[in-house]
Amino acid sequence: MRIHKWLLPASALYGMGVRLRNWLFEENILKSKSYREPVICLGNLTAGGTGKTPHTEYLIKLLQQNWKVGVLSRGYKRKSKGWVLADTVTPSEMIGDEPWQMKHKFPETTVAVCEKRVIGIDHMLQLPTGQRPQVILLDDAYQHRYVKAGISILLTRYNRLICDDRLLPAGRLREPFEERLRASIVIVTKCPTDIQPIDFRIVRNKLDLLPYQHLYFTTLQYIDLRGVFHSRQLPLTALSGAKSILLVTGIATPKLLAQDLRRWNQHIDRLAYLDHHNFTDEDIERINRQAERHDLIVTTEKDAARLCFCQELSEHVKQHLFALRIEVHFLQDKGPEFDKIITDYVRRRNSILRMA
Repeated sequence: MRIHKWLLPASALYGMGVRLRNWLFEENILKSKSYREPVICLGNLTAGGTGKTPHTEYLIKLLQQNWKVGVLSRGYKRKSKGWVLADTVTPSEMIGDEPWQMKHKFPETTVAVCEKRVIGIDHMLQLPTGQRPQVILLDDAYQHRYVKAGISILLTRYNRLICDDRLLPAGRLREPFEERLRASIVIVTKCPTDIQPIDFRIVRNKLDLLPYQHLYFTTLQYIDLRGVFHSRQLPLTALSGAKSILLVTGIATPKLLAQDLRRWNQHIDRLAYLDHHNFTDEDIERINRQAERHDLIVTTEKDAARLCFCQELSEHVKQHLFALRIEVHFLQDKGPEFDKIITDYVRRRNSILRMA
């Protein structure tokens, strides 16, 4: 973990501002709005890279069996402003790559973006019956305290725990470590699959949670490869069979992904861009040149949301470009326990609404 110690004085000033803002909410000077409807907030204290999207998708799959699910995001790096309700033809540049990804994977889910979450929730609850959600998931909203969620889920990455990090700009924390205590549930994400019992105990002790807070550990499992410009699907064994692989990413932790893929194939070249990178004409030309030397081109689902609109990509790229699908897996066999907490809360809130 890299900490810029020379920036610690700036982090102290930043921390003063964040603590003042949180104090204003705690003292009810700045107001938080509560809803009778079930609202679940999912976010982090860290700037990016904790796996929010796959965990949000886990919640969608869990809840859509019994309820109409709505996802509200700010739509990071979108080119639009204000409230936008997504449909399957809305381009990613209008809603952001992650909301676009979720809408296309779960077309029955109501997906919308709005910088001001209170306005966004109010719009969602005014939608017609077929679109109005019975449970709302707030994506990346842990710092958005104008909404008081019924359950707040805080994510922290295993190899960059919030207890070991520092505030921006010296580290990557958006809020001080003590703000973890606002969470109902803390999930340590991107854990290695061979984590040992002593490691669970060490992390639990370091996070030092309150008795009523639930702690879980998850890892990401790779499922298969799906064509970005076509409907072909490849098993993970196709990674081993490729002569060479080009990995194209615009995510926060590209090195971790490359390390994982090298379990199947050592011949991997990388084109790594910044998180949520918007691919320019120059980038597309570079991808086209590099891809000619590779028989398999791999990207993430999040990057596919932007690359699928890049028609200047060569035919070779379009034929050989696949998105790597992932899903969340709970360690220690704790998935059913987590599921029960979430579904019991949603069922209870909806029962209250029906009685009102």
